[in-house]
Amino acid sequence: MANSEDLLALVSERVNPERFREQHWEGSFKEYLDLVTATPRIARNAFQRIYDMIMHFGTERYTHLREEMVRYKFFADPIGNGSDAIFGLDKASMNLVDFFKSAAQGYGTERRILLLHGPVGSSKSTIARLLKKGIEYYSRLDEGALYTFTWHVDDDDGRPCVHACPMHEEPLKLIPLDARQAVLDRLNRDLPENAQVRVEGTLDPFCRKTYGDLLVHYHGEWSKVIEHVRVHRLILSEKDRIGIGTFQPKDEKNQDSTELTGDINYRKIAEYGTDSDPRAFNFDGEFNIANRGLIEFIEVLKLDVAFLYDLLGASQEHVIKPKKFAQTDIDEVIIGHTNEPEYKKLQSNELMEAFRDRTVKIDIPYNIRVDDEIAIYNKDFNNERIRGIHIAPHTIEVAAMWAVLTRYEEPKKAGLTLMQKLKLYNGKSIPNFTEDSVRELREEAPREGMQGISPRYIQDKLSNALVSDQAIQEKCINPFMVMNELEGGLAHHSLINDEEVKNRYRELLSLVREEYEDILKSEVQRAISADEEAIGRLCSNYIENVRAYTQHEKVRNKYTGKDEEPDERLMRSIEDKIDIPETRKDDFRQEIMNYIGALSLDGKKFEYSTNARLHKALELKLFEDQRDTIKLKNVVSGVVDEETQAKIDVVKQRLIKYFGYNETSATDVLNYVASIFARGDTKEES
Repeated sequence: MANSEDLLALVSERVNPERFREQHWEGSFKEYLDLVTATPRIARNAFQRIYDMIMHFGTERYTHLREEMVRYKFFADPIGNGSDAIFGLDKASMNLVDFFKSAAQGYGTERRILLLHGPVGSSKSTIARLLKKGIEYYSRLDEGALYTFTWHVDDDDGRPCVHACPMHEEPLKLIPLDARQAVLDRLNRDLPENAQVRVEGTLDPFCRKTYGDLLVHYHGEWSKVIEHVRVHRLILSEKDRIGIGTFQPKDEKNQDSTELTGDINYRKIAEYGTDSDPRAFNFDGEFNIANRGLIEFIEVLKLDVAFLYDLLGASQEHVIKPKKFAQTDIDEVIIGHTNEPEYKKLQSNELMEAFRDRTVKIDIPYNIRVDDEIAIYNKDFNNERIRGIHIAPHTIEVAAMWAVLTRYEEPKKAGLTLMQKLKLYNGKSIPNFTEDSVRELREEAPREGMQGISPRYIQDKLSNALVSDQAIQEKCINPFMVMNELEGGLAHHSLINDEEVKNRYRELLSLVREEYEDILKSEVQRAISADEEAIGRLCSNYIENVRAYTQHEKVRNKYTGKDEEPDERLMRSIEDKIDIPETRKDDFRQEIMNYIGALSLDGKKFEYSTNARLHKALELKLFEDQRDTIKLKNVVSGVVDEETQAKIDVVKQRLIKYFGYNETSATDVLNYVASIFARGDTKEES
């Protein structure tokens, strides 16, 4: 049992005093100039810092549909071990990073509001949260270090006082404008264009007054003024309201612009004699405290119009207007997010043309690939995290399939079903369709992913299934339980009022049920035919007959000892399983023999598992042969003899071992598939 010493030791091991001292470095202005000279990147602006932060985590390049794609590892949330990871939005994240790259190099987008636009639950808030978390984390690293300063002056009674810069300004702003450009030119002389240090604007009102008073006191000797400055490392923190701000709209009657730009400190007016003295002002609005970092506007288009006008100056001119003071420079990224109905209102409002002109809209759609959608749910719903309740195979998959299908438009290509479209998008090969076909499908439906069922709805219904009486009793949930929850919830879905849409979604759920039945039949078939010795014997028999057939020879019957014609019935019974037509049987058989010959020339032995089509055909043939001996249909009636039960138990153990079922779910699957065969459903997997 742990004692207090053990616990204290654990804390001590994880607390690094040396690292703490590095993050709380303090020095003179001259010492800071030495730091800047050695490492100019510490004077980066907010856009440069966020872009570098994203790139700090690395990238992966790949090709999708003949398009070069970049996956930024930052969006997998390496900081939070994947808790805020986003999946399937590589195109959107590329657009987002391009915005920051352009802004970092001063190409104009730094004077725009970044607007994340998409349906509810499409990760807009998650992306904003990732950026805030990322810039906070990055500021603690040596690569992301940034600095600000404090004033050390005497008060009216001669007592020493320390005043922090209220907006955490860059120390280089203390250099007079007349000399600043010369200093920047010297710093940037050997730096590439994309790493140039850019320090714009003047000090905030409080620092400007302090600076001005000292300059008067020392009769213009700037070097004396700087002696009152102490530079220190700045660690951004959302909790401490340093460099990261968040603004959420409230009731219109309660909205006040001072929440953004600060307010007068009425208690200090008597001390300083006027409400226009910056010492009697609290520079604690969200714009003020977010300086040097990022400010997030939640549901930005629900802001009062007066607030939106504040955003215009903040984005285009990088200035804000605190009450009673001149325009004040800011250095921060402005990011907002909104859903489609609000954005449509903005488009129809001619009075907001100026706001639209100052925004860069980036669409954040839902996923349209099943694997990406599955990854979202696997974060929270998996057999490691959900203890005590088994999640049967394909439970998450069927929910993801349905969610993705609701986001599709009907394919315009003749003969292409929605389910086939789903498989194509997910990278599965379908005869007569190429990568170009998939590109055409995507191009003809550019709004796919901007509507449909939200991942939140799926997550809610998965949660409902997990706490249902059936799940608690059986300690297991399966796809049918989840599909029932999905369908039942449509009746009172808060965002779907159109009965036609609800009916369409129910029809799509029927498609998913059919697909799931095919998956189950396939798995049971594979479990029944997973007897490698039996498949090996069947394969040897088939190859022997094919060899004889292609070489126009006869086959020796092992039992009679007589030479006989190749067994055409056996060969066709296998080839039919993979849709080899009668007219192509000769070509297929010759291909098999050529394949075996090529392996032999390379000194390799033929194995049926190396040829996927033949392997599938052999499995299906063996299943057909063994299904009757196992008497699967009798499982439904419950009348099963000991020999048959033993065979069924073997199949059940294979489902558990190879396909991820447990005892309960394997039994349920066998019973269900048995009921299908009992109904006479002989549809084979397409």
